[in-house]
Amino acid sequence: MSAVFNQPSFARRIAPIFQGFDGFLAFAVFLLVCAGLLTMYSSGYDHGSRFVDHGRNMLLAGFIMFVVAQIPPQRLMSCAVPLYTLGVALLIAVAVFGLTKKGAKRWLNVGFVIQPSEILKIAMPLMLAWWFQRREGQLRPLDFAVATILLVVPVGLIVKQPDLGTALLVLSAGLSVIFFAGLSWKLILPPFLIGLVAVALIVGYESTLCADGFDWQVLHDYQKQRICTLLDPGKDPLGKGFHIIQGMIAIGAGGVGGKGFMQGTQTHLEFIPERTTDFIFAAYSEEFGLAGNLFLIAAFIFLIFRGLAIASDAPTLFSRLLAGAITLIFFTYAFVNMGMVSGILPVVGVPLPFISYGGTAMVTLGLGLGILMSISRAKRLMQT
Repeated sequence: MSAVFNQPSFARRIAPIFQGFDGFLAFAVFLLVCAGLLTMYSSGYDHGSRFVDHGRNMLLAGFIMFVVAQIPPQRLMSCAVPLYTLGVALLIAVAVFGLTKKGAKRWLNVGFVIQPSEILKIAMPLMLAWWFQRREGQLRPLDFAVATILLVVPVGLIVKQPDLGTALLVLSAGLSVIFFAGLSWKLILPPFLIGLVAVALIVGYESTLCADGFDWQVLHDYQKQRICTLLDPGKDPLGKGFHIIQGMIAIGAGGVGGKGFMQGTQTHLEFIPERTTDFIFAAYSEEFGLAGNLFLIAAFIFLIFRGLAIASDAPTLFSRLLAGAITLIFFTYAFVNMGMVSGILPVVGVPLPFISYGGTAMVTLGLGLGILMSISRAKRLMQT
């Protein structure tokens, strides 16, 4: 009789919480978190409590990931429209009475200061995945046109702030959903080819386009300067080109094996600007070299491939589109950050996931990981 009334053990009671928790994805994140903590300890040694704050941000992101992983994808889908609407409304509020810092109006004071554009990094793929789920089985060109409008409105508001880095991330997240939904290559190739021609013209006529007084009209002056600095950072080595030049010097100085932990001279002599945020990859490269970079790239590739595997196995169109878009957000973060530090892309404010310092970005990453865990968990629970 006593066996009937025996309570299950604590381990058995909490087991359902971890059931379906994706171990491969968690392992990839663990590798990146370890690399991030090591790099932040070295590059932020004289930044007060930056290392401690970075660890706290990681714990917060981990908690958010754990909580969101327990939410079924169907519940996430019900949040799509309200979250997107809130995000766009806040962006409009920023345009009307937002806070301006360093020439950019990106923040809003609602009792505490927030950056509404961060919401759209997750709200955008959620909204578009919801839209295509509603239209599943009857997709028409008009549906893709509506999706494009849903994407262009917030991206346009973010570009106007101006915040090119966040706009790029929101745009890539939205375009990935539209692409995975089945957009025809006939519509993808023309803008891609136009972009290649534009890049070739800019490179070919760099001396004319970057001359003082030449007006690019569609771009802000600082955006023009970033592109021109990318093409020839040596024109202003102590000014606008300083970031790129010092970043490339640090990467090259690392060699094959790196200078060693806490031994980076470019980092510790403070030649690398923003060495704990946007340019932390340069500090990492100097101390861990090519071998460390290959490890970091392999960890990101593992995370991305695992995310795409979760997307391919997802049970619904909404889950597939959302998981694919979230995964490509991680790819865009890593590719753009490494590219700008290496001097192959213009400098924009895009952090390196789990490595760069930043509370808001870390929370966004934790939320994205939680969504991937939720989708993976739903699939595994269905199989069992």
